[in-house]
Amino acid sequence: MVEIKDRENTLLLETSKGSVVIEMYPDVAPKHVERIKELARENFYDGIVFHRVIDGFMAQVGCPLGTGTGGSDKPDLAQEFNETPHKRGTCSMARTMDPNSANSQFFICYGDQGFLDGQYTVWGQVIDGMDAVDALKKGEPVQDPDQILSMRVAAD
Repeated sequence: MVEIKDRENTLLLETSKGSVVIEMYPDVAPKHVERIKELARENFYDGIVFHRVIDGFMAQVGCPLGTGTGGSDKPDLAQEFNETPHKRGTCSMARTMDPNSANSQFFICYGDQGFLDGQYTVWGQVIDGMDAVDALKKGEPVQDPDQILSMRVAAD
């Protein structure tokens, strides 16, 4: 297990493929980190599937409908684009064409995705468990998708 520096800003995910630990960046995306923690503390992500998983690109999760078309009942977030690059293990918010439409969906990058830099809000980084992310079933949409069994803030 990796050392956790800041338990209040670390997520512990149990997925159907194994454990994933995400370090969050409240200094670069405070509102997005606040939303992710709020939803995690409401158990929003428990049972939600990785509905869009593209080999070499990213794994997307966070739609309660399992289709990529839904979000939480909370208002959409204004973008917090930052200088953090999209690289292997980067966690960033999904959105529609509207840059201020992020809500509950996020994605984890499989590799360097520099073309996303400055257009999507990076809020965290996988610090342990990328092997579990790598093992997720691929597809758009994924047939019989993997899921988040539980997602908790480490401080809880």
